[in-house]
Amino acid sequence: MEKIRLALLSGGVSSEREVSLNSGRQVLEALDKDKYDITRYDTKTDLKQLVIDADKIDAALIILHGPFGEDGTVQGLLDLLDIPYQGAGVLGSAMAMNKLVAKRLYEGAGVPTPSYLSFSMTDTIDTLKVIHALNLPLVVKPACAGSSVGMTIVKAAKDLQDAIKLSFQHDDTLIIETYIKGLELTCGVLGNEDLEALPIIEIIPGEGHEFFDYTAKYTAGVTREICPARIDDAITKKAQELAIKAHQALFLKGYSRTDMILSGQNLSVLETNTIPGMTATSLFPQSAEVAGYSFTRLLDKLIKLSIQEHKKQKLRRSV
Repeated sequence: MEKIRLALLSGGVSSEREVSLNSGRQVLEALDKDKYDITRYDTKTDLKQLVIDADKIDAALIILHGPFGEDGTVQGLLDLLDIPYQGAGVLGSAMAMNKLVAKRLYEGAGVPTPSYLSFSMTDTIDTLKVIHALNLPLVVKPACAGSSVGMTIVKAAKDLQDAIKLSFQHDDTLIIETYIKGLELTCGVLGNEDLEALPIIEIIPGEGHEFFDYTAKYTAGVTREICPARIDDAITKKAQELAIKAHQALFLKGYSRTDMILSGQNLSVLETNTIPGMTATSLFPQSAEVAGYSFTRLLDKLIKLSIQEHKKQKLRRSV
């Protein structure tokens, strides 16, 4: 059987570059070399070579996070080059990357999400009015950033302005939302038309981390992750249904991972990731393993789904 010529894209120019490079290395190690002829491309330095090689590439595996990777830009380039790739297309990638757009789509689809206000860098923000509208504590975060970069939990009114300044260092639009204290959960979704909700993961940030921040995400041993989550069957079913509903609301394909907070019996969706972390110990692969997909088999599945979707889109365009 002829090998699939696979482009492995990692690195890039976002603040999550090092995470992407590390993920790329682990994905390369896990890929079945009997099935794939693999070439690595760092999108910071190798885009020209990717374009040159396009006719010799059967599929791409995008292991990029944040702007210029997860936001539809690389997806658009691959569309122009007629190269299949895993996950969401340009539209879904761009909408999910922008947390403000995603929240508005959640609301339209009936997906519960914390109450919020949004501001641009040119707005005058009356912090007292914000606190009166949403109450403390508050979460302040950039509209477009990954891995909780630029995010702050604000407990005192005096700290709100500094949190706003920090968020504006990462984007020109921010979201201020009601902080919901509860159990952090995440649910993966796998598939194109036929969607499979994976087992729920319970996330317990380590001591000194109020939430699943950048350090808690990427420092070994800081966070406990329990799969399946220690929640009852009714909450499990509801969380899986919300993950699928969020996936569909954002017009996603292939796979996604939706983060939620469980407070009492109430679930609130925080955000949906279109290119979840892809090391062997990342959340999505952990959940997939519990569902019966080894890391290698999961990568095979994502590549297969990408090629199937690409063929379907080409067929539609030819009609």
